[in-house]
Amino acid sequence: MHETVRESRLFRFGAFELTAGTGEVRRDGKRLSRLQAQPLQVLLMLLERHGEVITREELRRKIWSSDTFVDFDHGVNTAINKLRGALGDSASNPRFIQTLPRIGYRFIAPVEEMDTGAPQCGPVLSVRGIDGTPQPHTIPESSPPAVKTFLSQPHDLPAAPHRLTCLLFSLVQLMYLGFYVAALGRLPEAQSRLADFTGRSVTAYVVLILAALAGIPVRLYLLSAIAFQYRGLSNKFQKIFPYIFPLDEIWALSPFLIAREIGLGLALAATAALVYLPFAERSLLLMGTSASFSPDEKKQ
Repeated sequence: MHETVRESRLFRFGAFELTAGTGEVRRDGKRLSRLQAQPLQVLLMLLERHGEVITREELRRKIWSSDTFVDFDHGVNTAINKLRGALGDSASNPRFIQTLPRIGYRFIAPVEEMDTGAPQCGPVLSVRGIDGTPQPHTIPESSPPAVKTFLSQPHDLPAAPHRLTCLLFSLVQLMYLGFYVAALGRLPEAQSRLADFTGRSVTAYVVLILAALAGIPVRLYLLSAIAFQYRGLSNKFQKIFPYIFPLDEIWALSPFLIAREIGLGLALAATAALVYLPFAERSLLLMGTSASFSPDEKKQ
């Protein structure tokens, strides 16, 4: 019975699907390949314990029995390389399988597990969070298909060098931090400029101060997260994005504070670019790490 349940499971991660029983891998519904026995067992271990570190010793005990005389290191390296080849992943810029040198491996992308052979009214969906905690949920047969968000998902975006995405993301945070400090440092002048564009200068003045005071700790947190390579930063940023977005859109209007110097046309152009910037921040994190910010790993 246990084997039947195991073989009926379907794993989804990014644009990929893995059928546990057959080892078939599909991307966007199109069949790519059928994994061999050892790479399949390795991938199943990583998916079942998504977010956890699977040590090389655990892999040896689970897949290579003690009475099997093989070069274990070569075997596990070959299995991991075959998995990365099938998934289009890389050791230096991982989107799925992260290497921890001399320790083991970790599956870092979000994973959905479905038991397609379950007798419930609908398939059982086990969604694992970024910390690997299973969160089972039964989807009724009558459930409408999930509404797709217009925001980009990790599998929609190309991979990008980790250092480059960190640098660009940090520069954006420094730019916003500069906005806040400059505005607070020249409050009387800012109030005068606000009076030119709104009839309620006091209200706009208060909003300006509150937005700057709220934004400073947010930017300092994000800068420190980049500097110290917080785990799961990408996932955390997705959660706070709905709260940061209105703050960023308020500051998208900041070029009008210097419209006298740069002209109205350039202020409009700068505002349009700043309106898009929050989405660029989100995409940078997804491109660099998929679900988490993690250091570059050495190739095997």
